[in-house]
Amino acid sequence: MALTQVSSNKCCGGYQKVFEHESSELKCKMKFGIYLPPKAESAKCPVMYWLSGLTCTEQNFITKAGSQQAASDHGIIIVAPDTSPRGCNIEGEDESWDFGTGAGFYVNSTQDPWKTNYRMYSYVTEELPRLINSNFPADPEKMSVSGHSMGGHGALICALKNPGKYKAVSAFAPICNPMQCAWGQKAFSGYLGPDKSTWEAYDATVLAGSYSGPELDILIDQGRDDQFLSASQLLPDNFIAACSEKKIPVVFRLQQGYDHSYFFIFSFINDHIKHHAKYLNA
Repeated sequence: MALTQVSSNKCCGGYQKVFEHESSELKCKMKFGIYLPPKAESAKCPVMYWLSGLTCTEQNFITKAGSQQAASDHGIIIVAPDTSPRGCNIEGEDESWDFGTGAGFYVNSTQDPWKTNYRMYSYVTEELPRLINSNFPADPEKMSVSGHSMGGHGALICALKNPGKYKAVSAFAPICNPMQCAWGQKAFSGYLGPDKSTWEAYDATVLAGSYSGPELDILIDQGRDDQFLSASQLLPDNFIAACSEKKIPVVFRLQQGYDHSYFFIFSFINDHIKHHAKYLNA
């Protein structure tokens, strides 16, 4: 599958690059950011996948999170895909910021007119790792996943739905129980239809309740002053309760004074990369 390099910048001894390719899952051109640490010049490296939140592209994380130094230090490749298909000319795809373009919710849609293109779950768990493993010095046995908000939801469901596939998982302010919040209900109704039993396959709180696989150590950071926490869009307590029921270890840190922005992510990204490195470099 042909990759076109869009940009390349030397950073922290390695390279921050962006590539574009034709996606077979999403039936459109997609971009992703990839940070290649210095170690990648001489050896295969583990890969952390970063899933961004609503309205983001591949650019937000690579320009705002400040992840490159820690990735360089720990010898980790970081791959940051876009958050939805682009330019599919589906009626209504650009009408709202929390559905359609920039809001793929990391599900495989089953409903018209979305089901042909909106297959972000298969894209991030299958197509993208295949592409990375065959084009870059990536160790296919060592991958992990992290993300923010809608992407935190994505990271949690990818790890919970694929026991053993991801060596580590973490999230910033994830949408933990989408079936119970306005964002999730809007997205799932549109992408998955009215039968709520089909929504359960993409809800981290439900998935945690039925998880049986290798132990997962989950790290979650949540800003105390996050407006979406107080608006009941994130619902971390529901997820923590489900995990404690199943004895899934979660380190949940409520960070005083922090909001939902990339300033918050920038403040704690090093801790997350260190958490991933512990399992990826074991």
